[in-house]
Formats: sequence, structure tokens, C-alpha cells
Amino acid sequence: MKNYLIHENWTIKEEGFHPEWNEITESIMSLGNGRMGQRGNFEEGYSGKTLPGNYVAGVYFPDKTRVGWWKNGYPNYFAKVINAANWIGIGITVGDEVLDLAGCQILAFERTLNMKEGWLSRSCEAILPSGRRIHIHSQRFCSLTHDEGGAIRFSVTPLDFSDKITFFPYIDGTISNRDANYDQKFWEETDRETSFAEGCLQLRTIPNPYGVPQFEVATAQHFELLRDGKSIEFQALPVKQEKFVGSKIVLEATEGTELTLIKYACNLSDLNHPKEELSDRAKAYVRQLAAIGYDDLLDGQIAAWEAKWAQMDIAIEGDIAAQQGIRFNLFQLSQTYTGEDDRLNIGPKGFTGEKYGGVTYWDTEAYCIPFYLSTADRHVARNLLVYRWKQLGKAIENAGKLGFTGGAALYPMVTMNGEECHNEWEITFEEIHRNGAIAYAIYDYVRYTGDTSYLGEHGFEVLLAISRFWSQRITWSGERKKYVMLGVTGPNEYENNVNNNWYTSYIACWCLRYTLEVAEYLKSVEPGRYDSLREQLLLAEDAEFARFKDILDNMFLPYSEELGVILQQDGYLDKEQILVQELPAVDRPLNQKWSWDRILRSCFIKQADVLQGLYFFEDEFDEETIRKNFEFYEPRTVHESSLSPCVHAILASRLGLHEKAYEMYLRTSRLDLDDYNNDTEDGLHITSMAGTWMSVVKGFGGLRVKNHQLHLSPTCPVQWSAYSFNVRFRENLLKVRVTAEGTVVDNHQGPEFTVWVDGQPRLIPAA
Repeated sequence: MKNYLIHENWTIKEEGFHPEWNEITESIMSLGNGRMGQRGNFEEGYSGKTLPGNYVAGVYFPDKTRVGWWKNGYPNYFAKVINAANWIGIGITVGDEVLDLAGCQILAFERTLNMKEGWLSRSCEAILPSGRRIHIHSQRFCSLTHDEGGAIRFSVTPLDFSDKITFFPYIDGTISNRDANYDQKFWEETDRETSFAEGCLQLRTIPNPYGVPQFEVATAQHFELLRDGKSIEFQALPVKQEKFVGSKIVLEATEGTELTLIKYACNLSDLNHPKEELSDRAKAYVRQLAAIGYDDLLDGQIAAWEAKWAQMDIAIEGDIAAQQGIRFNLFQLSQTYTGEDDRLNIGPKGFTGEKYGGVTYWDTEAYCIPFYLSTADRHVARNLLVYRWKQLGKAIENAGKLGFTGGAALYPMVTMNGEECHNEWEITFEEIHRNGAIAYAIYDYVRYTGDTSYLGEHGFEVLLAISRFWSQRITWSGERKKYVMLGVTGPNEYENNVNNNWYTSYIACWCLRYTLEVAEYLKSVEPGRYDSLREQLLLAEDAEFARFKDILDNMFLPYSEELGVILQQDGYLDKEQILVQELPAVDRPLNQKWSWDRILRSCFIKQADVLQGLYFFEDEFDEETIRKNFEFYEPRTVHESSLSPCVHAILASRLGLHEKAYEMYLRTSRLDLDDYNNDTEDGLHITSMAGTWMSVVKGFGGLRVKNHQLHLSPTCPVQWSAYSFNVRFRENLLKVRVTAEGTVVDNHQGPEFTVWVDGQPRLIPAA
């Protein structure tokens, strides 16, 4: 665990440069605006440890799946978000020395991510190899108000010399992905041009054999220069090379004089603009940014973030590490996905790294939707559901490749366009519980918003297709005289190809039951629509629903009578039962220290599995059942998935295990900031950050929806003097403040409202 970043309420600050951890800091200092994103790389380049990263939402490449043994149904490709042209580049040459901090003696250094206002800055004083001292300062942001663009202010001050300084703003399309097969380059050039104070580079993804469209992106720049804050005239020498455009400006620099380059840039993709107009539109876009000006763009950025924080902020009093952690999580979530485009979703790394390919997992439905339901307008969460509905046809195709028929759908484990593109067989074929999370998200959305119209418009189609899959995937055991679920991988990925994983079987049955309930609801409330859907979906209601009901009546769910706990799967108790506390510290994390064979044979659990089900369906179990299972499974859980601590924090809060809840909260909120699992350099754990929000609001705040009403059962960790959070519910925006003495609920928007606090109704006046 690292602890080199300064603890502050609204900023993430690195004081003093830590080159050995630079890739970690680059991940943490990432910026985005929903359309594009950028790791915290240096503008002037850096020859030391670095992972350059620029990403454009929705743009990816279908990289060929490479496996030793091909299996029927295996995906042809692994979709991955690809590094787009580097738009932040500003080369600096002092005399004939290229500025590269890797070769400098650094006297002072500070890098700051301002989460309140949405910008990244860096200030550095360094001695060049020649012995001359120089000061650099930069500030940049990805604009929320102009979400295909960004701006940089980069300043250089010679401290003890006078000489020529060359600025070289550029766009570099020669980039590659670190995880590319054989260092493959994914871009080809279609256009490049430069003119005074600007340039544009248009790239297209290389052809692929899988029918995935080639994407095109135009990246443009426009720049201006200042001396001691005042605009100056200059001459620019254009530079054009293959997949590269730039301009060189040579200026006389005198000791103590600040030279500043302001750079405006944009990434326009053919997802949003005609290909033949990309370059012209990109040039017009950066000119528009320049006409607004850096200061006014920054003011707009600050105002946009102020509006976001007004809806989603969580304030913690008395614990600065916890406060910084939650705001960091909220900041990164909100700049990754804005909800304005139902073609987009939330990659596990967002715009912060290459790992996991930037694709959509079940994390969105299980963790992110609750966050957006409570902190954003209703359409944001609805668009996440519509994203899956639009891909239903592909989900049916995916199931068909595995032998399922009759409109059965298996949603992909990972996807960009609805096709399965995961490259590990035990996940692709067996981790089928993802279907259940997608169905649960529909239930969660309708329960929370009251938007029952979604069921007839989109929801029932998805639910029926998922239930048809479960109906075929579940088989009858003549030996047990029960239905069983064979050959699956549950949420605990440290178990593969098991039989009767309780969570998978339970959520499958819940899906069947919920589908039947929705069918009955539509019959009674929207009979015309239901009849239309029944005909459209070729629903043989009597036979299919009878099968659903028979499964519900006769499903095998593993349970230990001796221990009084649910069994994670068949044979779990055959494993040697060792607790995590008995593991030597040198063995952690297991996924980096043990062989895969040793992990699979152990009893250790990567993340909540049985407990994931108890979290989702807690109203179906009494507290004693939840407690017994928590006390059994948590001590066996190594929490080596970013999705694990939040579920445990929520359940621990419910059970009154306050120290455990706080421990799990701190782990999830500072997972990346402190690099708990030694993997932050790959990028941040964006989707699990929604779980951090849940740890506070659903855990400590006890937020639940019961009978269409909002319930709270708050507790305040002893480490905090107070905390507060905002929550949207139906027409209302509420602020909840919790102390050891009690809970105050204020209505900031909406009509008179009843909220239940610790089981008692409170009438909250209209805003």
C-alpha cells in the first residue's frame, strides 16, 4: 500500500516527484468529460516510467483473440479501447537541450488534481543537464461544456539564464497500445494539414476481418503565445510527418520572463460527425474554443463541476482520508460517464488505462446504476438500460452460438457493440450470472424511479429473453430429483467450472420469478401492449411459464445444515478451510504470488459471492441468516477484486459491525489512491467507485426503497463527527446529514415528501 499523496479535502496532490510511481500518479491524475479522456502524462513528454493514454469514447479495435486451443462459440476478437492521437503534446527545447524531467535534477515539484473545479496542474523547478535552472507550470482540463475538447496553459520561465526557447505543440498519431499483440499499430492516416497556429490530423482504425466498422477521429489543435501574460506575435514553422503534425515556434527568453503557450484541442469522431466533414469541423471546433478563450472556458468548467457537486457530493467531517477518498471516486465516475449518449457505457478503467479493454461488464448494472439513479437525472440510468435493450439481438446471437434457441439471450461478459469479446474461456462460457445483474438493474430502476412504462417499452423483452436462457441452461438431475446448474463460474473468480454456484442459481430463479410478475403486471395494466409483445416474441405462454414455475418449485440450492450457512457451490467444504488472517503477508495478493492451480484448490474467495446475493436480495432473508453467512465467508475473502469491499461494507453496516464496515469503506474509497492491490498503474477501478458511493449511502446511510418509499437507517462511524449526502428520489432532491446525535433531512427540490428514518415516517416540507 502506497501513501505518498497529500490528504486534502478537494485535491489530490503529489509534492515532490516520485518517478518510481509515476504510472500510478498518471492513472490517478486522469481527466475526462464523457467523450474523451487523458491520463496524467506530462505535456512535454517523459523518457522515464510512463504509460501514455488518450482515449475517445466509443472508439475501439477488434483485436484478434489469441488462444492455444480454440473452442466452438469462442469470440473471434477481444475489443479494446485504443490509444488515440496524443493531443496534449508540447515539446520544449531550451537552446539545444530538450526538456525531459527524466534527465533533470528536480528541485521542487507539485502535481495537483483539483476535483472541485475539474483541472490538473503541475509546477516544477528543475536544473537542466547544462546546469541552467528552469521553472515550468501547466494547467489543463477536458471541458464539460464543450465535451469534445480540452485546453492547456503551459508556461516556461528561465530562472538564471537567457536563451532561445522553442515551443513545439503537436498532435502525435504514431502512438500504440502497451497491450497490443506484437506491438501492432491500430491507426492509419487519412488526412493531415497545418496552417498558422493550428493543425489537424485525421486517423482511421486499420481494417479488420470481423465486420466491425473502421472508426475515424480528427484531432485538431489551435494555439497562442504570451509573454508575462500578454499576447505576442510569433512565427510558426509547420511540421508534417506520417501520422504527425506540429508547429515549431522559437522565442527569445530572458531571465525571469514567463513564456506561455495556450493550446486548444479536440477529438471529433465519426460516431458524431460525417467522416467527410471531420477535419473541417475539428478545425472549426478549436477556433471556437480559442474565440471563447482559456479563462472563460475554465470558468465554464468550474461552474459545470459546481452543478455536479451540488447533486452528488458527500461531505465527511473529521476524517480527511475518508473525505478525499469518496470525492476522488465521485469525481472519476462523473467525468467518465455523463449519460447523454445511450451508445456509450462505463468501462472498468474508464479513460484511465488500457486494461480490460474499456468494454462494458456487469459492473454497470450491479454497481453503477444505483449511483446514477440517486445522483443524476432519471434519463442517465435509463440510457444505461436502453444500451442493453439495443443489444438484445446480439445477446440472442451470442446464446445461439452456444446452442441456445427460441429467443434465449446471453448477454456478453464484456462488449462494445453487444458481441461477446472476452478472451478467457471460463469467463466467456461460464460466468453467466451477468444475465441476472442486467435483469436486476431493470427491477432496481423501476423500483427506484417508479417508471413502470419502461417494462412495456423495453424491459419485458429483455427479461423474457434472459429467462428463456435460464430455462434452457438449468437441467434436471435424476439423481437429486431437482433442477441443477452445472459448469459455471460465480462472482468468485477464484473458482472455475463449479456446479450449483448458489448465487448464479438463486439469481436465475429470481429472474424467472420477476419475469412472471412483470408479465402479470402488463396483462393487468397494459393488456394491449402485452398481447402485442406476446405475439412479437413468439411467447408460448402456457408451456414456457409452466417450465419457469416448475424450476422455481424444484431448484436445488446448496446449503450446509451442519454449519447453518448457504454453500457457495457443491464441494466448497471439501476444501481446506483456512482463514485469510492465517495467510503470511508475503503471500498477498494471491493473484500475484500463487499459481492459478493453487488458488483454485484453496477456499479463498476473490469477492462477494454468496454475500453478493444476500446484498441484492436481503429482504428475502432474515438478519440471522445474513449474519451467519457474513461471519463465515468474509474471513475467507481476500478482497482482490475492486468490487468486493463495498458489498461487505454495506452488509457489515446492516449487521452493526461498525469497525468492519469502516475498514471495508476505507479500502474501497482509497483502493486506487493508496494502490491497495498493486495495480493502479494499469488504470483506475472506475466501476467499483460506484460501490464506494454505495458504501456510504446504502451502508452507513442505510438507504433502501420499500413499498415505493425511501427508507434510511443511518449510523455514523466513530471516526467521523458527521457526514452528509445528497440523494435524488422521484421528484425530490434531498440532503441527509448524519451525526451520532441524529439525522436531519432537508428537501432541496420537489414537493412535500415522506421519508422513513429508523422505521419512523418523517414529513419533509416542500422545497
